Amino acid sequence: MKLLLINHYAGAPQYGMEYRPFYLAREWVRAGHSVQILASTVSHVRSRQPAAGDELIEGIAYRWYPTPAYAGNGLGRVLNIWSFCRQLWRDAAQIAREIQPDVVIASSTYPMDLWVARRIARLCQAKLVYEVHDLWPLSPIELSGMSPLHPFALLCQKAENDGYRDADLVISMLPKVHQHMQAHGLDLRKLAIVPNGIALDEWQGEGAALNTDLADFLAAQRAAGRMVLGYAGSHGLPNALDFLLDAAKLLKDEAVAIMLVGGGHEKARLAERLRAEAISNVTLFAPIPKLQIPALLACFDVAYIGWQRTPIYRFGIAPNKLMDYMMAQVAVLHSVEAGNDPVAEAQAGLTVPPEDAQAIAAGWRRLAALPAAERAAMGRRGRAFVLAHHSYPVLAARFLEALQR
Repeated sequence: MKLLLINHYAGAPQYGMEYRPFYLAREWVRAGHSVQILASTVSHVRSRQPAAGDELIEGIAYRWYPTPAYAGNGLGRVLNIWSFCRQLWRDAAQIAREIQPDVVIASSTYPMDLWVARRIARLCQAKLVYEVHDLWPLSPIELSGMSPLHPFALLCQKAENDGYRDADLVISMLPKVHQHMQAHGLDLRKLAIVPNGIALDEWQGEGAALNTDLADFLAAQRAAGRMVLGYAGSHGLPNALDFLLDAAKLLKDEAVAIMLVGGGHEKARLAERLRAEAISNVTLFAPIPKLQIPALLACFDVAYIGWQRTPIYRFGIAPNKLMDYMMAQVAVLHSVEAGNDPVAEAQAGLTVPPEDAQAIAAGWRRLAALPAAERAAMGRRGRAFVLAHHSYPVLAARFLEALQR
């Protein structure tokens, strides 16, 4: 089977996020299928940008379309999106003739690539798949305050509705979208849920050793008799890290060291908070290579992940970092209110309300007071849950099974 996957922000190990297109495509190639990914040369989530043109990565054919640079979520990003979609629309007939896909997947977070995918699919009589990462325009409306009557929101809404109407299959990463999608025209018989997951090979073998600064810090905490509450991931507003810092102030007299590893728009401001408020039990570290993540997480006594309190999460969550935490067999402190909760489902830790420093501090105390063997059992349950439901071999097979129905 020939699969054509359109994802503006698709990444790869040498370029950085987003990894889902690569991991799914790699499993499909291993199963004997061919995969062509169409992506942009510019993405705000990558650590390094590719050059325009064709590239073969682990058996996956990539075609990188040149698009203009942008910063933030303003006009520059809109022009970047327009440039990518315009080029694909222009090349649709050539793509259809050259690749002759059996399946065309629209998967770019924003929904307007659906129109390009539909054009290509019709030209070669291929099956059309609309893969939903986030609900647009509902996400920018509820998270960023965009007016539902904003021209960009209206454009997204038209594309979303067209996707539900015209796609042969709709894949959602979010598990609680049924009512929303049905209200916008989807026949729910066309819906399948395929969440995010982990790549098994990244968790096999010894992995990469930690940077010296991290290893030295962790050794010092152990020597001082402190337990480690850790966070690894982006430092942005959706991660609600201010509430973790507020909780740290409540835990200032307790034997806990809190470490935050990663980068992001909010990191400099959080660092200034630590300085201005003399929060001495929190330490910030730079991002580390993905291959070091298993070694880092294995050193946490408890791993933390938090969310804002926002209605959009009623449709569910599918965070990559949570899957990593659970694969590392570490107990998780989860600060969330959402339509689903993998931590609770797996009995892999403790869930507390979001945006509540008192609850976060109390949750830490409860987990810290448990025998180490009980936290270890939580970690084992988390790993078993991920292996059963969230490994990319499982997810890629589920995606293909949905195509066959």
